[in-house]
Amino acid sequence: MTKLLPLLLLLAPALAQAEVSFWHSMDGPAGRLLAALAQEFNARQSQYRVTPQYAGDYKEAETKLVAALRTGGQPVLFQAEISFFPRLVGEGRALALDGYLNLDRAFVEDLFEPAWNYGVVEGKRYGLPLNTSTPVLFYNLDAFRAKGLKAPRDWKEFEAAAKALTSRQAKGFIFVTDPQAWLFEAMVTSRGGSLVKDGKPNFLSPEALDALEMLWRLNRAGALSVRSMAEATFAQLDFVRTKGMMVMASIANWPAAENFSFAFTLGVAPVPREPQGKVPMGGAQLVVLKGASEAQVRGALEFWRYLMEPQNVARWVEASYYVPVRKSALPLLEGFYRENPFRKVAFEQIAHAQERPRLPQFSAWASLLAEALEKSLKGGVPPQKALEEAQRKAEAIR
Repeated sequence: MTKLLPLLLLLAPALAQAEVSFWHSMDGPAGRLLAALAQEFNARQSQYRVTPQYAGDYKEAETKLVAALRTGGQPVLFQAEISFFPRLVGEGRALALDGYLNLDRAFVEDLFEPAWNYGVVEGKRYGLPLNTSTPVLFYNLDAFRAKGLKAPRDWKEFEAAAKALTSRQAKGFIFVTDPQAWLFEAMVTSRGGSLVKDGKPNFLSPEALDALEMLWRLNRAGALSVRSMAEATFAQLDFVRTKGMMVMASIANWPAAENFSFAFTLGVAPVPREPQGKVPMGGAQLVVLKGASEAQVRGALEFWRYLMEPQNVARWVEASYYVPVRKSALPLLEGFYRENPFRKVAFEQIAHAQERPRLPQFSAWASLLAEALEKSLKGGVPPQKALEEAQRKAEAIR
């Protein structure tokens, strides 16, 4: 026994489970499912133990991570919102995963390209898809029918509908100025524009000015309710209580909205779009942070592979309403989509989706743009002046 003891001590580290801490921003049904999936993964093998932790919404999680990186207290695996993801790569915080991934061709071809391609920066893979979304237009279907309206297909129809739906009691459209200006970006890209051109901010493009001027007109006509992301709950309540008839949001906001009892039939439509327009993808990429041990890296990737099993992708979509990232999950979702065809709107919109700019500075630029939208729509600063100020500030960031 005494001779075996040194051997057992040598084997002990190899036998110990690698702890894989995982910070994410999923609450509600999606957060509960992530916890369940981690528990299942831990139960089916003995090498790794994944410990998921809700780190707050995307912005809160980013702030928490930045603080943790200063002290070396960062997790192994982090769910990085896709405008924050390039910053982690640019600052050298994310681990390049190419040397660890050995995926067969059939698996890669089964992944939908927009979500899979987004994880690559300058030829190297740093991100792995989990949750992919597109913005959609939620609307009060009963109010539309009462006015003889159909879901707007382009921005001219949208503006007319917003005005027609406005009354003393209700605004035609609720606009949320989210901190990464994703919803405004959708208004720009759906017009055929882009917030970045030649690696520089492009806030003064005709499409950006056209989008903000449309919102400005609606505001002056009394047809617009403007809410910041801090007021997102009020925006939901306004919509549910019929104080606003349309709101743009991620498809993933739908499960949270189902906590409320709607007094009307909910409609979901694609973002209004001009012929050459696109919609920006939303969601996040899973990132393995530098500082993780070899065993922790392998554990994080094995857990991601488990999340990507078709039945788990289907469970994820049913809990979160995100877009499926694997083609082989689609047959498993037929009943879910048939039950309510509106659930498929975001997925069908992927055909017109494009990736958000993958530049380390983009997250900071988008924050400045969000401030400009607030100044214009809440503070009365004319659109051209607000966008000029945001452009100037963004150009000063190096």
